[in-house]
Amino acid sequence: IAASVEDGVQDFLKGTGKGWVTAEYAMHPRANPSRQRREGQRGNISGRTQEIPRLVGRALRAAIRPEKMGERTITVDCDVLDADGGTRTASITGGFVALVMALDGLRKRGLVGKGVLREEVAAVSVGLFEGSALLDLCYVEDRDAQVDLNLVATRTGAIVEVQGTAEGEPMSRAEHDKLVEVGLRGVATLTQKQLAAIDAAGIDVA
Repeated sequence: IAASVEDGVQDFLKGTGKGWVTAEYAMHPRANPSRQRREGQRGNISGRTQEIPRLVGRALRAAIRPEKMGERTITVDCDVLDADGGTRTASITGGFVALVMALDGLRKRGLVGKGVLREEVAAVSVGLFEGSALLDLCYVEDRDAQVDLNLVATRTGAIVEVQGTAEGEPMSRAEHDKLVEVGLRGVATLTQKQLAAIDAAGIDVA
């Protein structure tokens, strides 16, 4: 994962003084057990590959105050080396750290001040597997889960986005709430790891 800063924003933001955070996502050809051709080589991009960067971008924009960023764009590139389930959520969690590092670079150059960051944002996959709520599913668990749910939330437990699908029998409200509860606990742990990584890089998130 890497974050790049460019001056300027898309037309719909020009003149507003607001910045923009976006993302790109791609699978390495050997991210799976057998090699797959790079998307785009055949002239088409899958719906999955188009949808995931939109999710990552939305999640990371929830972590900032765009009006304090100035008219510049930060692009977070997420390239998957090992497709073992939860790649979109891992992209968000790691993407936040890259975003903070990019903002710190701008701060050191005097281009942004304090208050750009709103709150830490992380994401985790949760699933109902053989009747149990599992956190951070591997490929096999994700493939066979009765319910597959992705949760994006902040360190304090505010929910940014929930994507959940029942694979066959509909899930009950109680099952849904349990999955969200387990996911929020996972996000709380991940945000602590994010802060540890940011601190190790010598960055003060304040």
